[in-house]
Amino acid sequence: MGGVVSVITPAFRAETTIGAAAASVIAQTYPDWEHWIISDDGVDYEKLLAAQGLADRRQKFLSSGRIGGGSTRARNIVLDALSSPYAALLDADDRMKPQKLALAMKALAEQPIVSVALDVMRPDFTTLRLVGNGRDRVLSAGEHKWVSLSMDTMVVWDRRKADGRYDTELPNMTDLDFLMRLYRTSPTSLHLGTPLHDYVKISSSMSNAAGFTERMIRSKTMLLERLRSGFYPMADPKGAEGIAAFLEISLRAEKTYPEVLKDNPAALFEDTIEPMLRAARPEL
Repeated sequence: MGGVVSVITPAFRAETTIGAAAASVIAQTYPDWEHWIISDDGVDYEKLLAAQGLADRRQKFLSSGRIGGGSTRARNIVLDALSSPYAALLDADDRMKPQKLALAMKALAEQPIVSVALDVMRPDFTTLRLVGNGRDRVLSAGEHKWVSLSMDTMVVWDRRKADGRYDTELPNMTDLDFLMRLYRTSPTSLHLGTPLHDYVKISSSMSNAAGFTERMIRSKTMLLERLRSGFYPMADPKGAEGIAAFLEISLRAEKTYPEVLKDNPAALFEDTIEPMLRAARPEL
């Protein structure tokens, strides 16, 4: 499948990380891309990348017009500006493996939403663990989070068949909210079990910072209430039920995770939730 895919990267205090993210897009084996970098902090990222030898004519630069207006608002600005048929997400501190766009674009011939396994990494890009790795498979909306149990900014989608905007009011979990909006018109997605996205994990100390768990619980509770109220109509009849069941387990994991960190400060949230998910649905 051919066509332009737009990679969307909000940049806030990203001077030390944006180079690796931009370089990973430039290194893609799929050449027909645009990389939209939107400054949310007033920094001239075009000048910064040029100084690092990372200028490319396929890069496009915008400003959010604010300082710290938020990644959700910044992504919406780019989504409103796009004319390309395909889009992908890339945070300013993450990277794409060189074949990610090529394999995702091929997969979009079969399904309008593509997710990939994650290489979860430290800030120095050394691997902590993999998430969602295994075989390629079609997932229903209700199954998605049981396999892709971490963040969701690795998705690539066909904007003509599934599209949405971000909820700027949610304190956290905005990527899952966005994914559920994509699933309104698509009952299934294709998950590529090869780790094609480098997801840089914030340190456990930050995850255990005052109020972090409370914010996550509040966001997940809000999403769960929305699902139960029918806020997210989905093409998959059991989509809301499956995601709600995932969130119920995730909320239990949130309550357990702070105690896990006391015993093991290096523990990842994924290490806590994954066994709980597997016990509930071992077939996935």
